[in-house]
Amino acid sequence: MVGPLLDTKTHVPGRQPGALVRPRLAGRLGASAWCEADGDPSAAISHALAGGDTGRAADLMELAMPAMQRDRREPELGRWVQSLPDEVVRERPVLGVAFVGALAQVSDFASIDERLSGIERCLRADDGSWLEQPPPGLVVVDEAAYRTVPAAVEMYRAALALRQGDLAGTIARARRALSLAPPDGDLVRAAAGALAGLASWTAGDLAGAHAAYTESIAGLESVGFVADALGCCIALGDLRITQGRLGDAVGAYEQALDLAVRTSPDEPLRGTADMHVGLAGVLLEQNDLAAAAEHLAVNEHLGAHNGLPQNPYRWRVVTARLREAGGDLDGALVLLDEADRVYEGDYSPNVRPVPAVRARLRLRRGELSAAADWARQQGLSAADELSYLREYEHVTLARLLLAMRDDAAVGLLERLLTAAEDGERGGTVIELLVLLALAHDSRADAVAAVAAVDRALAVAQPEGYVRVFVDEGPPMTALLRASLRQSAVPGYVRHLLAATAAVPVQHPSGRTALVDPLSQRELDVLRLLGTDLGGPEIARELSVSLNTMRTHTKSIYAKFGVTSRRAAVRRAQELDLLPGQRGS
Repeated sequence: MVGPLLDTKTHVPGRQPGALVRPRLAGRLGASAWCEADGDPSAAISHALAGGDTGRAADLMELAMPAMQRDRREPELGRWVQSLPDEVVRERPVLGVAFVGALAQVSDFASIDERLSGIERCLRADDGSWLEQPPPGLVVVDEAAYRTVPAAVEMYRAALALRQGDLAGTIARARRALSLAPPDGDLVRAAAGALAGLASWTAGDLAGAHAAYTESIAGLESVGFVADALGCCIALGDLRITQGRLGDAVGAYEQALDLAVRTSPDEPLRGTADMHVGLAGVLLEQNDLAAAAEHLAVNEHLGAHNGLPQNPYRWRVVTARLREAGGDLDGALVLLDEADRVYEGDYSPNVRPVPAVRARLRLRRGELSAAADWARQQGLSAADELSYLREYEHVTLARLLLAMRDDAAVGLLERLLTAAEDGERGGTVIELLVLLALAHDSRADAVAAVAAVDRALAVAQPEGYVRVFVDEGPPMTALLRASLRQSAVPGYVRHLLAATAAVPVQHPSGRTALVDPLSQRELDVLRLLGTDLGGPEIARELSVSLNTMRTHTKSIYAKFGVTSRRAAVRRAQELDLLPGQRGS
């Protein structure tokens, strides 16, 4: 397309202020100048690139980058990064740092270290100090942004250290960035503070992470980076949920929505959709399924463009939980498979991996062999050294061991409980106490089981937890009834019992509930395992050799994820595979 001729005075980026020209340009470059004067930098850049003027395009990008990053326009920024030759970017340190930021926004870290090293080679003196003025040969259009380059480089170095699990290096680099930030460098200070908070979060210091994020949000809001502030609010909500403070999590999400509306009352801001997913997750735990569904519907109505890059997988995980709560285990599994495929990480620690969430659903569906495969692939064992980063996975492993009637479950649960209590992770403490209660119950230790339930109720009642209890099914219902007689919160227990009565009955369909279904001959063996017949008698009944019967039995054990005849029979009862012998 040929743009109009331009007769108006136009400032040319890269020239000294006041250097005005009266271009009469036709074609792409004329269109670029016209779009710049009209306040459309994206179109101006596109025309400059199409016209082959990469220098002009780079100038315009450098000036436009702050606003583009503020609005979280990742796809367009990514195209810009790919559009310029490396030699053009290398001579422009401000643009180079901006490109690093664009790559970091989409977690594309492959070239960041090399890009940062190139900037440092250009701008550091022989003694390692930063040059106050750009040396000859470099191009700087945004002089104010140049003053923040040293701090920005250290900030992105901190991000790389965090990605590599170097928490001490993350904190050291973040502090260096704070010391290098100029008086007007509020953005880089806020970002560096958030990285320090991320390091605290990764180490399990949730209180320190919360304090750092709270301060960072204020800084981001002050410079107009509201979408990034909303991203920090997601982290605040996640932290509060892990701490067991559901009310504070709701407050974080609602304050973020209020900030978004105040900032842009007529147009949803990027990140608004994510707040509704966060609220849905809390409401689900409190068993307000209808309200959770409404927030998830709002998220879908707002669309992917109003969500941050992690939104596609996060809403699938929460929607899967909603499906599971409604009894649709098949639909929940489909959504978790999709969530795993579209997962996109960010700087936040991946403390609740989608494969671990899916393994829990597999257990709920009676697919012990699939859950056991997951645990083997992750290299998990009950004797592992514990860490906050893998806590969710180890709790999932404990669930698997409980399902397999493995005595190692109790020891693992007790170690996890101690770690969670020491770290003040109240949400995890509640779940672990619930699982310990079930473990004691399976060992016929009623006193210990009810004591664990009572401890869980005391922590959970102020925040309105429901699903953590009712999702455990009939065994927990029985324990809640036993607890009611001595409970310090009888009204809460009655509320939970009422919720259990409304839970849809879920009977896995046996053959379809197992990843590797039983053969007809294995079903015949299984039926006789549920009788008083011994091995040789079962073999005679089926007219097979004793070795063949034993082979079938071993196969049944493997598919059920059990190690004894008694456990196999109990598992078969849970799956309704033994007619007339259904488990409760």
